[in-house]
Amino acid sequence: MTIKLIQEKFLNDLKDIYPREEINSFFYMLCKSCLNKNRLDLALDPNLELSAENSAVFLEALKSLKKEYPIQYIIGHSEFMELLLEVNEQVLIPRPETEELISWIIESQPEDSPVSVLDIGTGSGCIAVVLAKQLSKSKIDAMDVSEKALKVAKRNAARHNVDIDFFRRDILDGKGLSKTYDIIVSNPPYVRESEKHHMHANVLKYEPDLALFVSDNDPLLFYRHIAKLALNGLAPKGLLYFEINQYLAKDLQGLLEMLGYENIELKKDIYGADRMIRAVKI
Repeated sequence: MTIKLIQEKFLNDLKDIYPREEINSFFYMLCKSCLNKNRLDLALDPNLELSAENSAVFLEALKSLKKEYPIQYIIGHSEFMELLLEVNEQVLIPRPETEELISWIIESQPEDSPVSVLDIGTGSGCIAVVLAKQLSKSKIDAMDVSEKALKVAKRNAARHNVDIDFFRRDILDGKGLSKTYDIIVSNPPYVRESEKHHMHANVLKYEPDLALFVSDNDPLLFYRHIAKLALNGLAPKGLLYFEINQYLAKDLQGLLEMLGYENIELKKDIYGADRMIRAVKI
């Protein structure tokens, strides 16, 4: 089967589920992963004949896409801030909004200034790995409640040759930290159960609930625990960064003020939603 016929089959079989542009994006991601060929390569050779083995890979991926299985889980990785990170059903697929959070941290640091950083709820390790790459003189620690997620994060650190101290910890256990940090960052579960109906099926069906959802009865649960932990876990003038639910921005700002944090700053994402917050421990 030629690559052109495979692409046509993708477009025809998936047209009732995804927009055409997204289908093509899936197709080219598979081409890069499976064949190491980009869009230009395929345009120059539209009649490229696939081996039976490669054809089977594409057709199996097509079956999964029909079930709305995420393309990143199919190919086993996600591109994030120009790095390829392993992902599977044990971890969230990194989002562009999290790239913005990381960029804010990096841009706020004096050049070549070593800092100590703790990433809480590291998941795939996307925040910790990028910070370790970009703040190369710094010491990065990362924790998660999921041992399976930590295994993925450790493989991502090894893939990109960065030294990160990973450890398992439930942030709700009430224990303090064994050391202090200059920066604590977290992208905790912040989607309320009542907001599930706004989410795409591929997220609801396959991405880990543990990393996504929080009860409507206490939507600031993780923020409150982390912010309290950081009161002792941050050095003086230390910075606390969160990725946040845009609908809870003002509530979280009020919580941080009540706990005694200062210079609290909300930051919007590229879509204009309140998506990040930074606070200073005095």
